[in-house]
Amino acid sequence: MKTVVHVDQVSKMFRLGDVGSSTLTEDIRAVYHKLTGKSNPHLITADANDRVAKGTSDYVWALKDINFEVKEGEIVGLVGRNGAGKSTLLKILSRTTAPTQGQIKIRGKVASLLEVGTGFHPDLSGRDNIYLNGTILGMRKAEIQAKFDQIVEFAGVQRYIDTPVKRYSSGMYVRLAFAVAAHLDPDILIIDEVLAVGDAEFQAKCLGKMKEVSDQGRTVLFVSHNMGAVADLCTRAIMLKQGTQFMDGDTDDVIRAYVKQNMNTGLKDQSALNDPTVRRGNGAVRFEHIEMLNSAGQQTNEFNPGEKVVVKMTVKVNEDVDDLLASISLRSGRTRDVVTSTGRNQVANGPFKAGQTLQLTYEFNALPLRPGVYETYFWLGDNRAETAFDVVDNLLAPLVVNIPEGTNSLHVIGYFDLPFTFEQKLF
Repeated sequence: MKTVVHVDQVSKMFRLGDVGSSTLTEDIRAVYHKLTGKSNPHLITADANDRVAKGTSDYVWALKDINFEVKEGEIVGLVGRNGAGKSTLLKILSRTTAPTQGQIKIRGKVASLLEVGTGFHPDLSGRDNIYLNGTILGMRKAEIQAKFDQIVEFAGVQRYIDTPVKRYSSGMYVRLAFAVAAHLDPDILIIDEVLAVGDAEFQAKCLGKMKEVSDQGRTVLFVSHNMGAVADLCTRAIMLKQGTQFMDGDTDDVIRAYVKQNMNTGLKDQSALNDPTVRRGNGAVRFEHIEMLNSAGQQTNEFNPGEKVVVKMTVKVNEDVDDLLASISLRSGRTRDVVTSTGRNQVANGPFKAGQTLQLTYEFNALPLRPGVYETYFWLGDNRAETAFDVVDNLLAPLVVNIPEGTNSLHVIGYFDLPFTFEQKLF
């Protein structure tokens, strides 16, 4: 297979603060270095891409020394934490921004879906935007016309096709944008996390379409925090960490590394308890600590099929409550549908007084889940169920069921191992 994407020592530097806020001296120095063929002096002082550390420079490396090749027909996943540089890399590959250093070589037409609204004119109708995007991709009107009905049917926006897209919901916008990008026969399809806007049914359609694009010999670059979707779709993955290329290899290995990197995130940071952007509920009772333990009593989020799983939760009662219920749910890392739930379980010995601390423990003696990545959802409430006391929704590292020996996929079709017998007779 021929190489269609070649990334060679690509780096991207950004200036922090207000755009255009540099001093006259800095501007003169930068122009002088450029005219004399010297490197930008700020390249030496730029900090590494760490969104938490304060740093000592006004310049930061969003990407630093990225190197990889992508073959024709590959589906490559790009993973990493927020701010790792994934979207910046895609913008460079889409040629919407240029690298500070290094170069990229791309063979073929590129279609990109980087964020809601990219490539669409808000005042034009859906119909006009289809023709506009096709023209930008270098297609003739007859070619676009031949694909038009397929695009509209896939997007499911038949009734609104002649309405200006500025009146579309974000979900409708993404449906049409993805349908255009995928159906106009690009050689390379670049997809960012925008699929998270769509519903589960549309996400499944998109994953199926991306597989179809790859089967036709075309290439897909796919950025997502949805590890189940990456495992299901990609045979290779690249992990970015603070703007550097941390790992490039088999999807299963990269996902394990990504999950381990995120194992320390969650409720250990007590400031999250008062952060309304990540916590829900009225706060009458709050989770203070949640951990998962394996059969050896070790804290982990990786388990083998059939292994014992223990979940220990420390909760703090902040207001007097008459009764208390707890629940755990697991969601598919691919579709975010609920895979299974414990139901709501009554905590004994109520009512509970403000200031009390309780430890709640769930034990699952034989995990029946198939290999995959499962998002966690923890809930506290009461019998009235009007408003939850606390909800911890996908804030902890997901529960990962490892791959048994002899298999080569992290995400086997289906979620549960069902007992069955299989017989055959030869006549």
